[in-house]
Amino acid sequence: MPHGESYEPRNRFTAWMDARLPLLRVMHESFLTYPTPRNLNYWWTFGGILTFCLAVQMITGIILAMHYVPHADLAFESVQHIMRDVNYGWLIRYVHACGASMFFLAAYIHMFRSLYYGSYKPPREMLWILGVVIIFLMIVTAFLGYVLVWGQMSFWAATVITNLLGAFPLIGEAVKEWLWGGFAVGNATLNRFFSLHYLLPFVIVGMVALHIWALHIPGNNNPQGIDVRQGKDTVPFHPYYTVKDLFAVSLFALLFSYFVFYDPEALGHPDNSIKANPLQTPPHIVPEWYLLPFYAILRAVPSKLGGVLIMFASIGILFFLPWLDRAKTRSARYRPLFRQFFFLFVIACLGLGYLGAQTPEGAHLILARILTFYYFAHFLIVLPLLSVIEKPLPVPKSINAPVLKGAGAAAQ
Repeated sequence: MPHGESYEPRNRFTAWMDARLPLLRVMHESFLTYPTPRNLNYWWTFGGILTFCLAVQMITGIILAMHYVPHADLAFESVQHIMRDVNYGWLIRYVHACGASMFFLAAYIHMFRSLYYGSYKPPREMLWILGVVIIFLMIVTAFLGYVLVWGQMSFWAATVITNLLGAFPLIGEAVKEWLWGGFAVGNATLNRFFSLHYLLPFVIVGMVALHIWALHIPGNNNPQGIDVRQGKDTVPFHPYYTVKDLFAVSLFALLFSYFVFYDPEALGHPDNSIKANPLQTPPHIVPEWYLLPFYAILRAVPSKLGGVLIMFASIGILFFLPWLDRAKTRSARYRPLFRQFFFLFVIACLGLGYLGAQTPEGAHLILARILTFYYFAHFLIVLPLLSVIEKPLPVPKSINAPVLKGAGAAAQ
């Protein structure tokens, strides 16, 4: 397809539609001839991978909802019924359960890529903010879905997390009791969580549409972190990046399939295979792995209200990132100091994930507090300071310059 080819209706029906509802034109310009920087690497394919994961979660979730019973006495048994009696129910359930982990894995990689290449900087602030909203909605949706299994770990995770809401002054108790539907986690709680878990994915789809819209206004960022010239520095999204994304999705699907078919319980907790018992508290309550960093931050603060506020602040601070990092250079390729602190930040996040699965005492608690401090210091101290003191490397004038320079060196 020639670069920049405009949409032309091919028959009378498409011409009639184009004059009244130009959906085909929008799709053509947004996903086929959309000008995309020609130097995007495979880190940019995680947007397509996330779309694939969202579609998988939506389809499998709707099928599971047809067989699931949101009742405290029947929820756990209905999951077992899906696994044992529904045709390929085991496959649908494992794809949905493992799909949540794959969804978060791709989302976290997508976010770290944005942090490394400065995709949150002007003029893409709204794109970043919408992405943070999507991550927050994903966390809430995943937590609600985790509770629906109504296993031992699910029940007590719901009890612990919802109890934390009561720490908020004035409105905390009212919000907690509304979520519970009473004065303890029970049948009404399960009904509310099921309703919200079914609803929120459709909200996420709407936010993803806004996210894509916000992307198409300024256009894609690129590894060089510089503005591109349409035509000279860009290619149509199709077929160049559709093929590249399809290849990346295929590789990701292999990893996905490994967990589904060979080790589906590896990413969960064995206690969740036991039916919820309100009279028996597990010795150590642990959420799913993708929530562990936030859980570690929550427990690092001795105050109940302080821990809740810090946990929400760990997400809330991301909204202000475009204004905390005032450096003009976007890509970490040309910011050597930032690059070092970025990798320290990644290590801190991984460390918090590990500590979230450990008991909050002794050295584990001390280290969690140190890493929590560094997490916030990275945004509030390191980035503003680097914006002032760091001297970036020379940035090329076009995305072709580094390639042409390397080709010239090779020829010599």
